[in-house]
Amino acid sequence: MSESAPAESAPTQPTPAGPAPAQPAVPRLMAPTGTLMVLGDRVTTRIMRTLTRLGISVLDSRTLAVRGRKSGEWRTTPVNLLTFEGERYLVAPRGHTQWVRNMRAAGGGELRLGRRVEAFHAVELPDADKSPVLREYLRRWAWEVGFFFGDVNADSPESTLRDIAPGFPVFRIAAEHA
Repeated sequence: MSESAPAESAPTQPTPAGPAPAQPAVPRLMAPTGTLMVLGDRVTTRIMRTLTRLGISVLDSRTLAVRGRKSGEWRTTPVNLLTFEGERYLVAPRGHTQWVRNMRAAGGGELRLGRRVEAFHAVELPDADKSPVLREYLRRWAWEVGFFFGDVNADSPESTLRDIAPGFPVFRIAAEHA
């Protein structure tokens, strides 16, 4: 129910001059919609979790484990580990998800594949540095995550990749030293 009266009954008053108040930026977060997309996403996620738990990597898939920023408990999700120009990256195709927020708070986590566990530190890339990584990520995994990128693909112009960069967190990962 609306708290304001209909527009036709509102008195007309001049509005103060000047810019409108700034609206906070809403981070991009994308979830599958529609019955088939949701079902497909659930099935794919379950398969990837099972395979990585068994130690089977599909195109460098891993289970990402990050401590919850509020609970401190381990939270896990399947991810695609991208190796590009000698560096390793995690890209969040769905946007500013819970794992991204937890990663920012924790500064790292673990990549798991079967019984192998690799602790790492994460450094989030600035938007200006993301486009080559996003292009390679799309080249490699568009068949799986292309839906989350809309009309953008690996052959999109550089300017398009720069424009979408703020909506796709990218982390460079480095092994933790003992």
